[in-house]
Amino acid sequence: SSSVTIVSKCHIYPSRSSAVTALKLSVSDLTMLSVHYIQKGVLLPPSPLPSADLVSLLKNSLSETLSHFPPLAGRLRTEDSGHVKIVCTGEGIEFYHARATLVSAAALLQSRHRDVPPEFRRFFQFDHTVSYAGHGRPLLAVQVTELNGGVFIGCTANHAVVDGTSFWNFFNTFAEIAARGGSQKITKSPAFCRDTPFDSPIALQVPEGGPSPNFSIGEPLREKIFHFTREAILKLKLRANNPTRFQEITDPENPTAEISSFQSLCANVWRAVTRARNLNPSRTTTFRMAANCRHRLRPPLPPLYFGNAIQSIPIAANVGELLSNDLRWSADKLRRRVADHDDASVRRGVEEWQRNPIMFSLGNFDGSEVIMGSSPRFPMYDNDFGWGRPLAVRSGGANKLDGKMSAFPGREGNGAVDVEVVLTPAAMAALENDSEFMQYVS
Repeated sequence: SSSVTIVSKCHIYPSRSSAVTALKLSVSDLTMLSVHYIQKGVLLPPSPLPSADLVSLLKNSLSETLSHFPPLAGRLRTEDSGHVKIVCTGEGIEFYHARATLVSAAALLQSRHRDVPPEFRRFFQFDHTVSYAGHGRPLLAVQVTELNGGVFIGCTANHAVVDGTSFWNFFNTFAEIAARGGSQKITKSPAFCRDTPFDSPIALQVPEGGPSPNFSIGEPLREKIFHFTREAILKLKLRANNPTRFQEITDPENPTAEISSFQSLCANVWRAVTRARNLNPSRTTTFRMAANCRHRLRPPLPPLYFGNAIQSIPIAANVGELLSNDLRWSADKLRRRVADHDDASVRRGVEEWQRNPIMFSLGNFDGSEVIMGSSPRFPMYDNDFGWGRPLAVRSGGANKLDGKMSAFPGREGNGAVDVEVVLTPAAMAALENDSEFMQYVS
């Protein structure tokens, strides 16, 4: 059996009160009210501590971490004006201690060439909880699961409160405090400013009963992680930047503009998934990526600005054109679109939202979209709780739909990337048999 047993559940409160009392949700936060809480976690080596001491250390460290991140211990509140705030009430978060003694960490890790084992989804709380539910539910839940040969720490956090940058800063701080035995000092303090271009006087109209996601939960999907070494990605980058063909698409304003490693990898995934879906060549396919806007604004936001500071960048292409041209064509499309997403573009996005305030519609309505989330730049493997770096990073079932991709750094660092791919069973089987794609996978 692979059963996960909950041993205990409790609430954890910040170790001390905070000067931060409330944060108004920004435009970037509000758009995320309709998506699931983020579910990401780390598989760690076995802890040298006895179980009771381990749980005690993690609870105390979490309490201390919450005093540095007081919004996560609060709740959402909609004012009479219609504005939504995070109120730092100190009501706390949920903490679960679980055991899965029959689940082997080594067996979970041997799944590199297999689909992601479904056990990982059981290491998280608040399955398929929409972020709007944070009006009544905690904004964070942490589950610590003791496995045979490892420990999994899974965090489920409200996506209207944190984006990936803020989520991993919280996670890193939790690990740092635990590794120092509950120390009060932290190296990367979040910035709780709200006077930014994402601040808006416009109130969002929420449907009665709150929003719901626009994709069906329960449709048959496969989920797999494809590992790309630094060498494989450099080969893709070289291929994408090869100037011998398609000279005419070189950017006349910036003829030396280089396509990045990640853009090359994304273009490769986009083309391969589109091939695997066997779409009609006359159709349009869209690749969506989340852009961190902190450094794009002028003046820039603090790198550790707490909250969401992301915008979705869609790049559309005709299916026939995407597949008949080489990698450089699609990679250059991505490069240009990302390069264009500057301060003015970010502000235009906010103005457009103010004219038509809506929540993010996460869905793949015609089966032709590829949605790339997360980032290989996030310091996921820096979560050493005092007994060793993570063996793996995995996610729960949140926001999983056909075409949803998440990019993680590879464990070996050095520019390697793991891409978590969710597709229909037919498309995944075609992707696995696509030698043009698989030649770069190890």
